[in-house]
Amino acid sequence: MGSMFRSEEMALCQMFIQPEAAYTSVSELGETGTVQFRDLNNGVNAFQRKFVSEVRRCDEMERKIRYIEAEIKKDGLSLPDVSNDDIPRAPNPREIVDLEARLEKTENEILELSQNEVNLKQNYLELTELRQVLENTQGFFSEQEVMNLDSVRTGSGQLNSEEPQNQQNRGRLGFVAGVIQRERIFAFERMLWRISRGNVFLRRSDLQEALKDPATGHPIYKSVFVAFFQGEQLKNRIKKVCTGFHASLYPCPSSHNEREEMVKGVHTRLQDLQMVLNQTEDHRRRVLLNVSKELPKCSIMVSKMKAIYHTLNLFNMDVTKKCLIGECWVPTNDLQVVQKALSDGSAAVGSTIPSFLNVIETHEQPPTFNRTNKFTRGFQNLIDAYGVASYRECNPGLYTIITFPFLFAVMFGDLGHGLILCLFGLWMVTNERKLGAKKSTNEIWNIFFGGRYIILLMGVFSMYTGFIYNDVFSKSMNIFGSRWSNMYNISTVTSNHNLQMDPKSDSFGAYEMGLDPIWQLGTNKIIFLNGVKMKLSIILGVLHMIFGVCMSIFNFVHFKRSVSILLEFLPQILFLVLLFGYMVFMMFFKFVSYSAHAETLPQSPGCAPSILIMFINMMLFKNTEPFKGCDEFMFDAQPSLQKVFVLVGLCCIPWMLLGKPLYIKFTRKNNAQHMQHGDAIENQTVISEGGESGEAAPSHGHDDEPMSEIYIHQAIHTIEYVLSTISHTASYLRLWALSLAHAQLSEVLWNMVLQLGLKSTSYTGSIGLFIIFSFWAALTLAILVMMEGLSAFLHTLRLHWVEFMSKFYEGLGYPFQPFSFKLILEGEESSE
Repeated sequence: MGSMFRSEEMALCQMFIQPEAAYTSVSELGETGTVQFRDLNNGVNAFQRKFVSEVRRCDEMERKIRYIEAEIKKDGLSLPDVSNDDIPRAPNPREIVDLEARLEKTENEILELSQNEVNLKQNYLELTELRQVLENTQGFFSEQEVMNLDSVRTGSGQLNSEEPQNQQNRGRLGFVAGVIQRERIFAFERMLWRISRGNVFLRRSDLQEALKDPATGHPIYKSVFVAFFQGEQLKNRIKKVCTGFHASLYPCPSSHNEREEMVKGVHTRLQDLQMVLNQTEDHRRRVLLNVSKELPKCSIMVSKMKAIYHTLNLFNMDVTKKCLIGECWVPTNDLQVVQKALSDGSAAVGSTIPSFLNVIETHEQPPTFNRTNKFTRGFQNLIDAYGVASYRECNPGLYTIITFPFLFAVMFGDLGHGLILCLFGLWMVTNERKLGAKKSTNEIWNIFFGGRYIILLMGVFSMYTGFIYNDVFSKSMNIFGSRWSNMYNISTVTSNHNLQMDPKSDSFGAYEMGLDPIWQLGTNKIIFLNGVKMKLSIILGVLHMIFGVCMSIFNFVHFKRSVSILLEFLPQILFLVLLFGYMVFMMFFKFVSYSAHAETLPQSPGCAPSILIMFINMMLFKNTEPFKGCDEFMFDAQPSLQKVFVLVGLCCIPWMLLGKPLYIKFTRKNNAQHMQHGDAIENQTVISEGGESGEAAPSHGHDDEPMSEIYIHQAIHTIEYVLSTISHTASYLRLWALSLAHAQLSEVLWNMVLQLGLKSTSYTGSIGLFIIFSFWAALTLAILVMMEGLSAFLHTLRLHWVEFMSKFYEGLGYPFQPFSFKLILEGEESSE
């Protein structure tokens, strides 16, 4: 938890690695994931770097792996998942050649098998189309046409002399048969009509079964056609049109017997070809099945190799070209781990010259690194979504673990709904290994699963607040028994709906824990809950803001800005406590000062003043006439104390506005005088915000800013803080509003839906209750748990980002992004 309170200390290191040990050393660093490298070749083109050829080789191997993977998925085979224990390490440089040769051999073999299969399927498709042409054209030729065509082709085409003379000159009649895609048949027919001027007779028949494309496997719907024509010139025109429309022409004998013989031969060839196709597919499947077992590991090794060479391109070669020099950010706690990784990398190749690490001084702001685990990672992501903490700045993520689910539960307080959330979160937590191994592509599910511990805690805290509110699906539990006693008889209770219970005579002490269940029966229940939850939201909001202001003192102390404690923290906390903290104190004081058992009238509940009216009068220095017999103030010194608090609070405004700029101006003048006398010229530092030379502060200094900009900057901050104390306090009223709305919506859903089934006492009512319960359960999950839960989550997120973190958090840093094989592989899986 140390790095959760404040980011870890980072060191800028320079490493010197021998060229023969560079690959293995970087590989070891990638396995540890503790180093963020810097690019020392910013001015060098990416294609001119030292290891660009190795990166291209890795790209080529990745291309081959993608092709093999696509072929495996094309055949419906699945790739096995690689467990965390079986993840291979990056291959040695000597193994890269073997891996490359193995991938190339596998690719060539699959390419050859695929091409042979495509060729066989193409032949099978052509034979199938020929068979369809022969079978579907049987009805296109009548016996008369067959006789005429046979006589024409054998040279005995002389007609009877008794026929008219014009029929003797009609010439020969030919035809062309083929297959064309079905969607092109109408345009094809129109084109034949135009080029022949209507002298082509076209017959067609649609194929019922879809054919498969040999290359893609997609279904193709085609039609068989026969075009009858007269003349050799028209025949050439028709063939050109067929070529333009990508129609396949096939020989079709005019004789019926010849067609029958040809169909038998085609059937025999199709059967033989089908047998060859089956054997080819079986062999291809066996090859792909063997490859799929090792392909995921090969893919991981190639990704690691590529990452190593990309990282080596960030290094710089020294003048003698005998050493690689790199710079990196390293957490100081992991320096020993990095040293060991370098030594292991040198030992792996038998290098006699060891690699070493050198820590160098720098004034750059280091990256922010908060070490998290699977429990704290979700809460840290909520903070980083607003802005990454500046280096060594106090991290709100540690306190968010408790405050976030608690404030959510204040708005979502229902024992039943909280139980649903808790069970859902508990299911994800207990099955996190199995669910995390599935690698889902559903973004919403990944968000839920990533925040499983947040959901679990939100459910647990909602159950607690639901128990305090005594609210279970809009109903109350009578666990300890009510502390109110009914003094009326049955007839009075049933006939008079406006009965009131006197706290002086009808109540006996406080309820043990939470809300008394008798309020469920009262007509003034919502009025009572309205006052309780509104006061509770103000109390929690002021305490939350005070805690945020107090967190700033840890930043001031750590960054040695001690003057800021006096000029910023002190006036801010005084302004907040003396005004709004005093209002919270008066709520508790009013609770203990007035009682129904009071012996005097001024201490009775009827004389209790309104805290809101009292606060307004306090700020405006005015009085309100009390009721007869009552006192305006709760104690004698209250008016004087309130005036002092308001005056001190008003004095804090110019304190915040002018204190810091005047101090900067004074320190600049003193530094200028020291420079004129030659005092400590080499070590001069213009003190900004009371800071000293040393660790970089998270905010930008004012060393080079003119005083006018410093005054404007401080005026903006002062106005923002003064106004935000009012607006942020009012913003916490969303705790009251959403809690009240959630409870009322739950009650409406119970009374308007489920109550319909509970009122029926017949047998049919019991059956209808099941149906009504299903509607009630669906609406409860959809509206009250999911929609209301999301609304409460977003409002809680806003209360932390704006109302709490703005008091001390700047979030101007940048994240620590280590060179880690684990993160690289996870990023590739998410991108896929």
